[in-house]
Amino acid sequence: MATQILTTGNTFVMKTFAKLTIFFSLTFAFFFMVAILIRFVFAWIDAARIISETGAGEGLAEIIRIAIPAALYFSILLTLGYSARKNIPIPVTVIGIVVLGFVFTIGISVGIERVDALKSVFKPASPVHAGPGLIVSRPESAIVLLRESRDIRGPRLVSFLGQPFIYQEVPLGPNNTIINLPALSFGEETPWFINSIGIDLSISAREFKNHFEAGFLYFAAYAFSLILLLSSLRFILELSQWPLANIFIGALVFRLILSLEIFLNSREINDLIGSFLDGRAPPQLITALVFGAASVLIIIYTLLAGIVRTGSKSRRSQSDEN
Repeated sequence: MATQILTTGNTFVMKTFAKLTIFFSLTFAFFFMVAILIRFVFAWIDAARIISETGAGEGLAEIIRIAIPAALYFSILLTLGYSARKNIPIPVTVIGIVVLGFVFTIGISVGIERVDALKSVFKPASPVHAGPGLIVSRPESAIVLLRESRDIRGPRLVSFLGQPFIYQEVPLGPNNTIINLPALSFGEETPWFINSIGIDLSISAREFKNHFEAGFLYFAAYAFSLILLLSSLRFILELSQWPLANIFIGALVFRLILSLEIFLNSREINDLIGSFLDGRAPPQLITALVFGAASVLIIIYTLLAGIVRTGSKSRRSQSDEN
């Protein structure tokens, strides 16, 4: 009898995990392709404002990198909503999303490096000695370098015809270029909330790339902690009886997590947290440690809340029987 129950339980878990895998995979692929398409379209729109510095190949790699965090955030949110609607156990949901999200993120990031057509993104630019004050001009645009650099991709002031100078610390956009609008921008008429999501996702993609270039272990720790934090928020999608309301609440919380990611990765906050740690952890691990600690606290809260809820239900059922 015990063996039959155990077999039935294992079959249920496997079927549930298979459904979760299919849903997450399809959702991730959909948002990944949509993000690539949107970024590619706006890259063509901004082509008239581009001052190109490198050849083709790097633009596609950067577009794919920007699509990774966008697909990750949206696919995890919808998968959590799906698991809540289908009453999939929280442990199965968290473990499944962490494994799937980690595999997709690592696989795509490593694949970008391995594909020969995208190799140029990982090659340093050709050494070009450029002193401060050098002006690089093109029709309707100009760049003024601000400091000594071995290439022309250092901090600069960028000017477009009829617009004031814009400070840019590093080039952004396709082919490692300067563009007039922020990455993934949707124009001046779009509400700032929508534009800010695109900008923050671009910054998040840059942080993914920075951690990857710092070392594979740093990148793996960063991606794992972020995915674990997002998947641990499953309880938010069960706060009310209205699934649509829970999705909206979850979307707002995910937006806050995205802002928190940008906030923690800023140099000032990173140095501040590092001073409390007294140099016990490398700067590349500080954000991952914060995300990991927050994930553990949320998971403990969820488990304790589940135990309390189960105990109250059992006591209520006993009182009803009496």
